[in-house]
Parts: sequence; structure tokens; C-alpha cells
Amino acid sequence: MIEHFAALDIRIGTILAAEAFPQARKPAWKLKIDFGAELGVKNSSAQITTLYTPEALVGRQVVCVVNLGPRQIGPFISEVLVLGAPDAQGHIVLLAPERSVPNGQKIS
Repeated sequence: MIEHFAALDIRIGTILAAEAFPQARKPAWKLKIDFGAELGVKNSSAQITTLYTPEALVGRQVVCVVNLGPRQIGPFISEVLVLGAPDAQGHIVLLAPERSVPNGQKIS
């Protein structure tokens, strides 16, 4: 149903920082993502350590759901869900715009 999709607020953000998250149950990075003036900078925990290093993530634009509410992951509050799809081996490949767009741009 289109109403379910329309209820999700999916936006573009740029990763400002990525660091190890040793307290996570499964390997993950802690991310700081800039969503522009309207939403600001949000935190996320992402289980993408197999294909991405922190250095490769910084400056990268990603697609995120921003209205699911905060989620406590160990001592960390994850505020947005970074979207990806599993490859043939089950490793998450990040979704991203094919060219740069303004941070905070809503997916439509």
C-alpha cells in the first residue's frame, strides 16, 4: 500500500564521521550524518563493516529513514536507519544517489 511507503521519511545525508562501535553485538560503525539545516546532524549505527572502512564512508552520501524514532544500541542512541541491500554473499551494500544532491533532500 502506498500509504505505508508515504509514512516513511526517507532522506539523503552525508556521512561526516565514522568510528568503531566495539560495544555493538554485531560488528558496526557509529556514524554522524548531516541532513542539512532542517534536520541537522543525526547518529546511526550501521552493520556495514565488511565492505566499508570508516575512511571510505566519510563524505559519502547515503539514503536513510529519519522518522523511525531513536533506538538504544548498547550505550549509543541510533537516530536514523541507513538503507542498504545485501549482495550475493549477504554483505550490505549502501543505497546512495547516483549523483550529489543537497543534504536533507526527501526521497519521492
